[in-house]
Amino acid sequence: MRLERRAHRPLVLVLLAPVIAIMAALAIAGVLIAMAGAPVLEAYRLILTGAFGTRLGFTETLTRATPLMLTGLAAAVAFRARVWNIGAEGQFYLGAIAVAAVAATVFSGWPPYLLIPAALMVGAIAGMVMLLVPLGLRLRFGVDEVVTSLLLNFVVVLFVSMMIEGPLKDPLAFGWPQSIPVGPEAMLPKLIDRTRLHIGLVIAIVIAVLVYFLQSRTVFGMQSRAAGLSPTAAVFSGVPLAKTLIKVACLSGGLAGLAGAIEVMGVKGYVTTDLSPGYGYSGIIVAMLANLHPIGVIAAALFTATMFVGADSMGRALGIPSYIADMTVSLSLLTMLVSIFFTQYRIRR
Repeated sequence: MRLERRAHRPLVLVLLAPVIAIMAALAIAGVLIAMAGAPVLEAYRLILTGAFGTRLGFTETLTRATPLMLTGLAAAVAFRARVWNIGAEGQFYLGAIAVAAVAATVFSGWPPYLLIPAALMVGAIAGMVMLLVPLGLRLRFGVDEVVTSLLLNFVVVLFVSMMIEGPLKDPLAFGWPQSIPVGPEAMLPKLIDRTRLHIGLVIAIVIAVLVYFLQSRTVFGMQSRAAGLSPTAAVFSGVPLAKTLIKVACLSGGLAGLAGAIEVMGVKGYVTTDLSPGYGYSGIIVAMLANLHPIGVIAAALFTATMFVGADSMGRALGIPSYIADMTVSLSLLTMLVSIFFTQYRIRR
């Protein structure tokens, strides 16, 4: 028995890979649910009911999917060009604190139609700057950006904690560590009244479509794909590798920073150190489940959000840990990696 690289990847196999990976992850998670003493099919029914069976569950699932789409896009864009951005969590927080810093101070008094786009732009720029630091170290000194971008996450969270305990602390929060609010004029419009679902969902979907066309229909998209497939061949063919990677880093970091800005302006209204339940890290899983495809990121984010929201209802109803959702999402990443491997290789006797 030996492994043989496929001359080309069949389209059907590529499309089926995420489906097979998710089914395999659900099957393995089902074993864990059964070990916890709960009926497997009933558990999965409760997950779907909790995520989509009520108005609250449906809107909460879409609300949770919004930042996952943007952080998933951030990872997908970077990974396709072999820029290993593991710092989306820090970029998320930096974009969030940047919005809190300017919305109630520099942009105070601006009309909403100017304030909201300006604040979102500031959040995106903050995320860009954070990713340009590890990329600059890689291009100048050959430092692995996996390590630097990952460690910067902790630096940024500590910086955010310092800011909300110091210059940006809300004096009306009764000592609770949170930033000054961005103000009602900076909040994103709601899509459905009396819910947390906001227009950021539409922004995320539109951006996913735009990223797809950018990658598939522009010179920059071809250059970034070439840089990911083979940097040496890309340079030989005339691709300006350094400039291309800088553009990729700006787009990837900007998307993660935008996710933080949208979360503050759409849901919370202020920044806390628990603003993100791991959106930056979950974005990596979303990107891999989507096979780094921008449109696939939308579906992958919805699946991940469904597991997170639905597992809470399932855990309460059956009395088993809701961490089953984290386990299922993690298993999805592992099974997706195996599926991707077998789309590239076949077993020969």
